[in-house]
Amino acid sequence: MAARIDGPRLAAKSRTPRQLVVFLHGYGADGNDLIEIARQWQPWLPDAEFVAPHAPDRCSQSPTGRQWFPLTFRDPGERWRGVTAAHPGLDAFLDAELARLSLDDSRLALVGFSQGTMMALHVGLRRRGRVAAILGYSGLLVAPEPPDVDTGGGALQKPPILLVHGDADQVIPLDALFQSVNDLGETEVPCEWHLSLGVGHGIDEAGLRHGGLFLTRRFGLPFPKGR
Repeated sequence: MAARIDGPRLAAKSRTPRQLVVFLHGYGADGNDLIEIARQWQPWLPDAEFVAPHAPDRCSQSPTGRQWFPLTFRDPGERWRGVTAAHPGLDAFLDAELARLSLDDSRLALVGFSQGTMMALHVGLRRRGRVAAILGYSGLLVAPEPPDVDTGGGALQKPPILLVHGDADQVIPLDALFQSVNDLGETEVPCEWHLSLGVGHGIDEAGLRHGGLFLTRRFGLPFPKGR
């Protein structure tokens, strides 16, 4: 049975949730690491409820943090095995959250950072319905390893995607962004990207702005006035 997950939340400013934004944190962090972004975006997304679940497992390399899956950084296949193993638990969480709010996948956006981006892309592309958007910071699309491994079959969904990456990232190098964009293009999944100049493994104000505006656009909301 998949571990139950939960985390900090921010209710819709309008008190009538019409969208759900789920933040997926990086390796060694937890949901508290990203939920504050919701406060910056809330004026643009007044009908959105935000939640940032803690990953199910304690991080072996950061006992105070969490992990979606373990990493040794030595095994080339561990990322693929990791996203595949963590998929059911996150998928069940998303189902439960949407049911609680009486929403469907078209009202869901996934926002990931680093390992959370890997999860957002893997799960978001395989949902039963097409999600409204996937926004990934400092991460990558995990490809099967070895390349001919059985991926379970079935066509991928094709939600709008924005990937944001710092050109000074030494944790997940910039090449990962372009490889991910290329891999998504080969499966005809639309993908935009933004390069944050001088930024390492993190998110700058320009990246946050691009991400927030991307979500407003994909939820069919007007461009924020005075922004």
